[in-house]
Amino acid sequence: MSEQAGPPDHPPVPYRFDVTHSTHDVAMTHPDLEPGSETDDIVTIAGRLMLRRDQGRIAFGTLQDSSGRIQLFATTALTEDFGGFTELSIGDWIAVTGIVMTTRRGELSVRVDEWTVLAHARRPFPDKWHGISDPEVRYRQRYVDLWVSENSRNVFRMRSEIMSALRRRLAEQDFVEVETPMLHPIPGGASARPFTTHHNALDTELYLRIAPELYLKRLVVGGMERVFEIGRVFRNEGMSTRHNPEFTMLELYWAYADYHQMMELVETLIEGVAVDVLGSARINYDGRELDLTTPWRRATMEELILEHAGVEVSLDTPRDDLVVLCEEFGIEVRPGYGSGKLILEIYEKTTEAELWGPIFVTDYPEEVSPLSRDHRDRPGYTERFEGILAGRELLNAFSELLDPVEQMARFTAQEAEKAAGDDEAMVIDSDYVRALDYGLPPTAGLGVGIDRLVMLLTDSTTIRDVILFPTLRAESPPSTRPAADG
Repeated sequence: MSEQAGPPDHPPVPYRFDVTHSTHDVAMTHPDLEPGSETDDIVTIAGRLMLRRDQGRIAFGTLQDSSGRIQLFATTALTEDFGGFTELSIGDWIAVTGIVMTTRRGELSVRVDEWTVLAHARRPFPDKWHGISDPEVRYRQRYVDLWVSENSRNVFRMRSEIMSALRRRLAEQDFVEVETPMLHPIPGGASARPFTTHHNALDTELYLRIAPELYLKRLVVGGMERVFEIGRVFRNEGMSTRHNPEFTMLELYWAYADYHQMMELVETLIEGVAVDVLGSARINYDGRELDLTTPWRRATMEELILEHAGVEVSLDTPRDDLVVLCEEFGIEVRPGYGSGKLILEIYEKTTEAELWGPIFVTDYPEEVSPLSRDHRDRPGYTERFEGILAGRELLNAFSELLDPVEQMARFTAQEAEKAAGDDEAMVIDSDYVRALDYGLPPTAGLGVGIDRLVMLLTDSTTIRDVILFPTLRAESPPSTRPAADG
């Protein structure tokens, strides 16, 4: 088979190339070579040519692969086609074969005995590899950002480590990872506006999932006592530094446990992942220290409102008084809001962003918790908590509602709210109620925003920095004409 044709005026590039070492391998194998040394080790490495400087009869370059960088040393006497090497463009993918050596200044290098072009960079990279100043370009052209920004590369390496640590720690506690549908016949499992699509063969509307919750609880009904899923969910809502329409969630369900046990699991899990990835549970985020060491504080929503807003509220507070407070705080009140919803609005307006944490905010009103179990000691409340870290919600969890009759009543109430204009209210899921008829044992459930966890552990202040390809407004079609060779 002939070689793949290359661009005009360039030799063809191979269909494959056998690499023997990474730049990291070379550095680890030869950590202490004396200046001016040559070894007998012949290596073949590949990556992008990041820098090149020519000095007459010798030339230096820097080659970067996914593991690091190493210097290249070329000479007119020993380098095949030395002139061609000095004409390479910055950004070209090349492979180099040669001995491992150090220069007289002690720089670990690979001598360029033979070299091959693997891909030509027809567009110049920005700012001489020092980064991209326009964040819009960084997010839209992540394939460039990853080369020019060491911080971006580190963030996404750490994201992978965080995901691996979560899976490992959950597996150690006998949780089984599963996969549930992303296309749902009805939207459910959370209060959010869904994305809608159409299945042609079935001629039916389907929805991209807003949460896997109801399917995972069906699995607990089916006898899978400890299950979790890490996957994408989709919510047709606004974008911000903390919101992207598609994002990654960890959802977990634990039979025979309640929300108190779930708090213990969560704080231990997050602390452990921080130690696994960063080496410490004491981290810095946005210029402030955040101590993830267990145990975390527990406090009710109403206790925290009193601490931060200076007002005492509860479900016993007359609704009219709550409405007056909302107006004082500049909160829009809709006709369908009951006391529980008004208390939540006051909390979110006055208190949540002030909680540095980590803290578990507990005991949410039943009105805003349609899938949570009634509180065993506080009528009108549920056994639900949210984990707040650095002023934002990271996770949501509760003792699960088990009673199919009560669940249907709450679904019906949610549907009435939807009919009244709340497009984020839930709809009735009759099959899920049927599953509850078969019996759901006492169960605790958890949802963790993985992107927000990665933001926290990588000290990133916008969600777009931790999602490889975040959702962006459409741009005018970029030019497909290759740039002139540089």
